[in-house]
Amino acid sequence: MRGRLALLAAAVSVLVLTAFLVPLALLLRTVAADRATVRATADAQRLVPVVGTADRDAIRLNVEELATQSGRPVSVFLPDGTVLGAPVPRTPAVALAARGQSLTAESDEGREVVIAVQGRPDGTAVIRTLVPGSQLTAGVTRAWLVLALLGVLLVLVGLVVADRLARTLVRPITDLSAVSHRLANAQLDARVTPAGPPELREVAGALNHLAGRIQVLLREEREQVADLSHRLRTPLTVLRLEAESLRDPDDASRLTAAVDGLERAVTGVIQRARWRSSAPDGRARCDAATVVAERVAFWSVLAEDTGRTVTVDLAAGPLPVGLTDDELAAAVDALLGNVFAHTPDGTPFTVRLAPDAGEVVLTVADSGPGMPAGAVERGASRAGSTGLGLDIADRAARASGGRLESHGGPAGGAVVLLRLGPPRP
Repeated sequence: MRGRLALLAAAVSVLVLTAFLVPLALLLRTVAADRATVRATADAQRLVPVVGTADRDAIRLNVEELATQSGRPVSVFLPDGTVLGAPVPRTPAVALAARGQSLTAESDEGREVVIAVQGRPDGTAVIRTLVPGSQLTAGVTRAWLVLALLGVLLVLVGLVVADRLARTLVRPITDLSAVSHRLANAQLDARVTPAGPPELREVAGALNHLAGRIQVLLREEREQVADLSHRLRTPLTVLRLEAESLRDPDDASRLTAAVDGLERAVTGVIQRARWRSSAPDGRARCDAATVVAERVAFWSVLAEDTGRTVTVDLAAGPLPVGLTDDELAAAVDALLGNVFAHTPDGTPFTVRLAPDAGEVVLTVADSGPGMPAGAVERGASRAGSTGLGLDIADRAARASGGRLESHGGPAGGAVVLLRLGPPRP
């Protein structure tokens, strides 16, 4: 912006100075030529009394003296054709002046000044002097150079003033941009100091107000999520007591483990709601092999109860990815939960985990009815669910630098690939 303002100031200055200096330069040239012409005319008129009354020798002496003093050729054409002074041919201007008319004419050598002298007994004499081009433009080049330097100086002054003005405009805009980027990077305590024109100060105040409002809304949202999650602890406690009261030790152990997992998930929600992330520096990491194996073991018990065959192919760890344990566990639970929610009992499914070109790919494939198009859309579902499952997995994949892919299997069903990126250095 500073460059554009400076360019605009330079363009305006050049246009204004051109409109002013070009006519002034032409006027200076005209004035210089007129001044030289007036001086030559005055010198020639000094000879008029001499030419009108003196003899040839006196006229010749005065002509030579004037030519020496002025540095211009001076000639006197007598009525009988005699030329005194500089020997030059009779020009059309001299012929016209011989009829009694004084004039000034332009020629190839300069400006010709001819004066008719009447009153001689033998007729009209003509005084002719030539103002060369060097005298017509004497001092013009220097004047033009001064004007050019003055124009350049004025343009430079205009650029300096425009740069200072642009700086007063650009600095507040740069501060606004920097604070906006800090807010986008979750630095919600960033504020801008209002400066610059009233419009920019108003924008700065609005941005500060927006940042404060975002802080308030996020704090209220976190508190509400944390309070809601905390309320779940009461029914979890009741469920734990019910599970522990079961007579079958295996059922009691299995339900207690499920309650423990649910309680850990609720605790993770509370922590993320209050502290935004378990890895605020953006360097989250976990071992995907360990987390996936644990969640597959959990869901395998339910698969056995519903008559599903589970094919598990997990690469040996460690397989580090750029997610926390809770985030990856939530994504795996979302994918496996969708299998149980959207396929009938007895439908087999496969879970595969393997490294692939710097990523870790988790594949969940089933032999169910398949997945409708556009399934990864938060809050939207065509199967009566909340529509959050695949979105949770998709956001987890993107948070790690990967992506979520879904398509149909070669023999029907759905295939979901969760591509997870490596931890950030």
